[in-house]
Amino acid sequence: MLRRIVVKIGSSSLTSPEGGLNREAIAYFASELASLQSRGCQVLLVTSGAVAAGFREIGYPERPKLLHEKQAAAAVGQALLMQNYREALSLHSVASAQILLTRSDFQNRKRTGNASMAVEELLKRNVLPIINENDTVSVDELKFGDNDTLSALVANLIKADHLIILTDMDGLYTEDPRINPAAKRIELVDEITDEIYAIAGGAGSSVGTGGMRSKIDAAKIATRGGVPVFVGKVHLPGQLSEILEGRGQGTYFETRSSTLPRKKQWLGFLSTPLGTLTVDEGAEEALIHGGRSLLPVGVRHAQGYFHAGDVVEVVNRDKETLGRGIVNYDSEQLQDIMGLASTEVIKKLEGIHRLEVIHRDEWISLKL
Repeated sequence: MLRRIVVKIGSSSLTSPEGGLNREAIAYFASELASLQSRGCQVLLVTSGAVAAGFREIGYPERPKLLHEKQAAAAVGQALLMQNYREALSLHSVASAQILLTRSDFQNRKRTGNASMAVEELLKRNVLPIINENDTVSVDELKFGDNDTLSALVANLIKADHLIILTDMDGLYTEDPRINPAAKRIELVDEITDEIYAIAGGAGSSVGTGGMRSKIDAAKIATRGGVPVFVGKVHLPGQLSEILEGRGQGTYFETRSSTLPRKKQWLGFLSTPLGTLTVDEGAEEALIHGGRSLLPVGVRHAQGYFHAGDVVEVVNRDKETLGRGIVNYDSEQLQDIMGLASTEVIKKLEGIHRLEVIHRDEWISLKL
């Protein structure tokens, strides 16, 4: 069977530190991607670099910070980026296509389906899709995690066999190896815990926007969707193929034994919560460890304006996020019944449709 591989390349791997495209780097990556395709893999590329490629071209002395300046730089840089990819890939007889997405494309199920069908057709025609965030129209200040999150969402969308996130660091270390040479690389992560997040660090280079932490976020999304992840670097011919053989210079993230269905992937990582529910210790235990639904008696506070069928976030009294779910009550209605026992709720509400505030089938836990 064909193996579907999503490869994500960050800004720091494609551009010089002062901005502008590194054409030698693009030629190298094009050769590696073409090699994977020649081995029978279906390859998708998620690329960053539009802003970094364009800001020098239009006269900015450094990477812009204001949203409209980033959008202008991205408009110029995206064209340069695609031109260079197409020229480099054509030398290996690989056709390519541009797909620009925003977070809202994933939040809307119909648009997600349309994007999926377009990608499927391109892969069927042996065309390599090159995917980037549509930075010119993005209203979220280009914070898709330097496309790390985007690559994970794409990998889950097309049911990829592997997600390879390439960066200028050869994996996750116990400490920053640039500060402590004695730091050790973590070869395999079988579960993303608080400890893993603690050592992930902050932002990366001045050219890109994503550090190791955003890559951990991406690995969490992808692995929960059933896609194993590699985070590391390549710089020599054949190293991209070595990653698939388990010999990559970086860190491998294993998938969980049971992966999330697509609906719960959407609920946990793509939906937009319209309210926040604070629950007590008993409700937290029931949701996280008991596999049970959230009842009105466990809700202590409701914030926001929402209707039945909307997505809400659930937190504990320490404001830690527990997860998300589809609520069965309007916000005003919930204010009247939260904290009440089920028998009191039934008496107070006539013609009650569903007792649970959030049914366990409409819930996803996000607590580590």
